[in-house]
Amino acid sequence: MKEKNDKIGFIGAGKMGTAIMKGIIESGFLPKESIYFYDLNKDTLKCTKKNLKINACETLEELMAMSSIVLIATKPFVADNVLDSIKDKVRNHLIISIMAGVSTKKMETKLPNTRIVRVMPNTPALINEGMSAICGGKYAYEYDIEWTLELFSKLGKAIKVDEKNIDIVTAISGSGPAFFYYFIDKIALAGKKLGLDYETCLELASQTAIGSANMIMKSGESPQKLIENVTTPGGCTEVGNNILINSKVEDILFKTIKRTMEKAKKLG
Repeated sequence: MKEKNDKIGFIGAGKMGTAIMKGIIESGFLPKESIYFYDLNKDTLKCTKKNLKINACETLEELMAMSSIVLIATKPFVADNVLDSIKDKVRNHLIISIMAGVSTKKMETKLPNTRIVRVMPNTPALINEGMSAICGGKYAYEYDIEWTLELFSKLGKAIKVDEKNIDIVTAISGSGPAFFYYFIDKIALAGKKLGLDYETCLELASQTAIGSANMIMKSGESPQKLIENVTTPGGCTEVGNNILINSKVEDILFKTIKRTMEKAKKLG
C-alpha cells in the first residue's frame, strides 16, 4: 500500500503525535528519513528531534514542501489557526487529522478540494494497544483511507467508520480509556477498603480487565454469554451482578457515553 516516495509531516509533536511517529519507526512502515515534524514549542522541537532522530522543520512552509502526507496532531481548539496557516501551501497533499470533533466538512471549507482523512485514535496507542476509527472526506481516495488504516494498524487496531458515527466512536474509544481507568481504580479501592493493599488490588483488577477484554475479542462469545459462563446460580458472582443491575449501572453508562458524544459534536 505505501510507496517508497511517501513522506509524512507532522504538525504537532505532543503525546499522540509522538506515539504515531514512534509507531511508524518501530514498525518500519516508513524510514526515519521520510518523517518530518513541526511544533511551535522550540523545546519540543529540539527534544523530539534528539529522541527520535527524525527531521525537524523550523517552519510550516518547510514541512509542507518536504511532505506528501501531512498529519495534524494538534488540539481541536487551534484547528482554525492550523488550517489557515497551511491553506495556501497545500499542493495535492493528503491531509490526515486526529483533531477530535473537527469534521472533514469543516476542514474542506478551509482547504477546498483537498484529500482529507479523519482519524479518532486513543491514548493506548502510546503502547501499541490503540483503537483508531477512520473516515474519508469528500475528496479522499479509497487508497488514502487504506494507507491511513495501514498506518494506524501499527499502533493497535484500526477500523473504517462512517463519519456520521465518529462522535459515538469518540465517546466509546476516544474518551473510553478514562472510563475504564475509573472502573479499575474503584474496584481496586474497594479491595483496599476490605483489607488488601491497593497495589495488589490494582494488579488484580487491571489484569482481570485485560483478560476479560481478550476473552470478548478472541472467544467469539457475546459479553452476555461470558457473564453467564462466570456466574453460578446462587453463587458469589450472581450476588455482584444483581448489585450492578439493581443500581442501574447500565443507565449511568448510557448517560456517560451520550453526554460525551454530545460534547464531541459541539467541538466541531
